[in-house]
Amino acid sequence: MKTYTITIKETNTTDGQTLTFEMQDRENLFAIVDALKGKSTLDENDATRLGVALRLLGPVMMKDRKHPLFADFFPHFKDFMTNLKSKVKNR
Repeated sequence: MKTYTITIKETNTTDGQTLTFEMQDRENLFAIVDALKGKSTLDENDATRLGVALRLLGPVMMKDRKHPLFADFFPHFKDFMTNLKSKVKNR
């Protein structure tokens, strides 16, 4: 299990608010981002954002997939991930 510290800082403000949290993941977040950068048609910034977003949302949704917030979206997310993985692996 890998542990990551995520920090988000608002940059266009004088108060410079910051959010920091830790997450654990079985996946290598850097390898996922690198694969998206190299094998998708997204620019590097968007590939990074997508990789991080998926690893933040995916495990929460898997754990709570029957929760009312996720119940309708989960099947679509699963299809999206299957499609994404097949496209990134085949390039």
